[in-house]
Amino acid sequence: MNQTLRTVLDLPWGLYWLQTRRLVRIELRRNLLSWRAWWIYFLAFVPTVIILVHLLKESHPAFALTEDSNVLAGIVQFYYIRLGIFFGCLGIFSRLIRGEMIERSVHYYLLAPIRREILLLGKFAAGSISAVMLFGTAIIADYAFIYAGFGAAGQDYVFNGPGLGQLEAYLGITVLGCLGYGAVFLLLSMMFRNPTPAAMLVLGWEVINPVMPSVLQKISVASYLRHLMPLSVPGDGIFALLTVQTEAVPAWVATLGLMALIVVVLAYSCFRIRRLELRYTTE
Repeated sequence: MNQTLRTVLDLPWGLYWLQTRRLVRIELRRNLLSWRAWWIYFLAFVPTVIILVHLLKESHPAFALTEDSNVLAGIVQFYYIRLGIFFGCLGIFSRLIRGEMIERSVHYYLLAPIRREILLLGKFAAGSISAVMLFGTAIIADYAFIYAGFGAAGQDYVFNGPGLGQLEAYLGITVLGCLGYGAVFLLLSMMFRNPTPAAMLVLGWEVINPVMPSVLQKISVASYLRHLMPLSVPGDGIFALLTVQTEAVPAWVATLGLMALIVVVLAYSCFRIRRLELRYTTE
């Protein structure tokens, strides 16, 4: 035990941290400033544009404040969690490893004097920061535009009512959603040449997960995020499947459960990347 601890402490952690920071800096520029990311910006901000049009075109009587709060909750619950963040993370994280394999550039990293685990975790960190920046900014803009039209009533709801607590919950959901889906899609990008079909299976699993046994519900990102929603909006039609009532779980339990799932997926990803082989002739 002491020998193992001494071995861990003797590792060059300063070098690992330096390599991770530089890798994150490089990947952030590629994720956020590339023309290929335009559709991810679209996914993040299309609700913002719609809410802005609503702000400019519609009246905002005080009695409609509760209704608009439910609209915002529905946007987060049905759009961002189920579609926007899901497909945004698919685009960001599937390109980190698989995209470079297709472009035949990942071998430059693999030949560099950097541990493969550091490479994977650095790319995961960069992808997570990119996704959180995009979707977190969009959530804040959505929130601001929703309540801006209500004037004094909106300010009172935000600063003296439950408004700021709801915003904090939405941002927490966004961060955890980006981390959870990011870890899953980073792993899938190493397991499959084309991770999109596998991602569609994941999407189907997330849809039917609420009606699955409680043990299987734990293998789902959205199942944990559902318990963190400050407002729950009932769904109609096919969306009713997404709002099946399940056993209530405290927020801290849902958060720790999702973090444990992320750690397990990342640990297996580190195992996979140690055995990653490049065959450009078959890519």
